[in-house]
Formats: sequence, structure tokens, C-alpha cells
Amino acid sequence: MQRRRLGNSNLEVSAIGLGCMRMSEGHGPVAGTKQEMIAVMRGAVERGVTFFDTAQVYGPFVNEEVVGEGLAPVRDRVVIATKFGFAFNPHGRSSPGVDSRPATIKESVEGSLKRLRVETIDLLYQHRVDPEVPIEDVAGAVKELIEQGKVRHFGLSEAAAQTIRRAHAVQPVTALQSEYSLWWRRPEEEVIPVLEELGIGLVPFSPLGRGFLAGSINEKTQFHKEDNRGSLPRFAPEALKANLAMVDLIAAFAAKRGATPAQIALAWLLKQKPWIVPIPGTTKLARVEENIAATALELTAEDLREIDRLVAQVEVQGGRYPEEVERMTNR
Repeated sequence: MQRRRLGNSNLEVSAIGLGCMRMSEGHGPVAGTKQEMIAVMRGAVERGVTFFDTAQVYGPFVNEEVVGEGLAPVRDRVVIATKFGFAFNPHGRSSPGVDSRPATIKESVEGSLKRLRVETIDLLYQHRVDPEVPIEDVAGAVKELIEQGKVRHFGLSEAAAQTIRRAHAVQPVTALQSEYSLWWRRPEEEVIPVLEELGIGLVPFSPLGRGFLAGSINEKTQFHKEDNRGSLPRFAPEALKANLAMVDLIAAFAAKRGATPAQIALAWLLKQKPWIVPIPGTTKLARVEENIAATALELTAEDLREIDRLVAQVEVQGGRYPEEVERMTNR
């Protein structure tokens, strides 16, 4: 497994990480028991994956517990990232759902440390920017946690360029986690140039378009009522039908290269910048192996031009989130 450094930091991780969100309830039915999910995580470690992603809101809280139990025996071999920033009431997640007050951050981190079974969180992201709390206060709170040894690195998720600059001036930002893939390239406009300027790594979530670019979704796919993909405009029937044209083009290109569509999508991301580390999520070890193999797939400059030409033929239909959710990003 190749390794990459996130920006100018000293945080080195495997070139492909593992998103663990769907390894617990909260985003649809889990494709296996907890022990089976733990086996996938440990199998990933044995295959060279060192970067694992979770969050307080996944479940909520349950996902951190599963990740903590799964990685406890291999703690010295892995980097664990988690996130704060959503609001909770005694019964779970509240609405509208963001709370990054410094006191809340510090309290929530204590819970994450216990659930993850660690003394220090390797990478702590603000999950979504809280418009009611100055980002300088958020960065300052995480800086204190770093000074106390409870956190090693500070990250942001789905933040706008100016927010990144302001946070970085208080506490250096190691990584930004944002959606970035062949069918969501908006970070290229303003965010990626700022990351390059400041020496910040990029961790793309949903690098396979929530399974879409892997070819695992078609017009007949029925999403479970708890699977949030069923509420996303891009997966609405008419939009999905139109968007499948992109998958067909990528699949045809992949076939010529002896690869899978998922491997092409991941290899394309890896070629964009040397400090980009995708975290495709899966609950199957076979998919982990498929994704890892993308690191050995060499795309030439001509390949990259051809991929760009192919995807440009398809105008993606539908927003990636409902409007009220999209408003929580890029701020």
C-alpha cells in the first residue's frame, strides 16, 4: 500500500482510507453483524489500510463504538479520524443540528475518546461549520485540546475557502474533508487552490458518488427507508436515469484498462494531487481489496484527458443534497 502525507503536516496515512459510516445503524440496514464489520476493519489493516473515518453523528455514537472496538488491538498501526459539530438532545440528533460552541466541543471529545478507546484522537474534524460560532473560537478550542494531548490534528469538513483561511490562522488545519469525485468537482473552483496554498490535505468522502460511480446502482435500485440516498435529488428516478450515462462511459473506459469503474474513479482522484486521500466506504472486504488495487493503476496524462472528455459529455442531473442540507455546506 502506498502512503501519503496530508498536506504539509507530519500525518502520514495509507493512500486509500476506509469510511466506516455504514458499518452501524443510522444510514440504512447494516450489511452484516458488528463482528463482521470488525472483521472488515481488521482485514483492511492487514492489507495496508491505516486511515479510518467515523463521526459522533453516525448512529449517533454507535459507529465510534464499533470503530473503537474493531481497531483497539491494532491501535498502534492506524490513524483514526472522527468529527464533532452536530447538536444532540437526550434522544439523539436534534434539529437543525449544529453546535460548535467551545464547551460543547470539549465535552463531546471526552465522549469520543471513551467510545474510540483511545487516549488521543488522531484527526478531529468540525463536521459542519456552525454559523453561530466564529470559526476562530472553534479553532481555538481544538488548539487547547491539542495542547492537552487529547487531539493530534485539526480538520474541517465542507468548509468554504475563507473559513479555512480563518481557522488555519488560529490552529493549522491538517486536512479538509469534503465531497469530491468525478461527479462532484466543485472543490476545484476555490477550495483546492486554497488547500494547496496553505499546505492542507484533502480527504474526499463519497469518492465513488455513494456507490453510484462503482456501478452498483441502477434504475431498479430501491433504497431502504433509512438510507439517506433515497432522499438525494441525484438519486431521484429521472435524475438517476440520466446520470447513469456517466457510469456507462466510465465503465467502458475501465474495461479497456482492465479495471473496474470504482478503480478508475479512485485512481483519477489520486492523480489530481499527491496530498489527496480518498476514504471510500464499504462493508465488504472484497470491495476494500478492489479499492486498494486502484493505487497501483497508473493513469497517463492522455488517460486523464480522456476521462475528463467522457464525463464532460454528461450534465449531472439533480443536486447532491436537498436544498436545506446543502445550505449547511460551503460556509
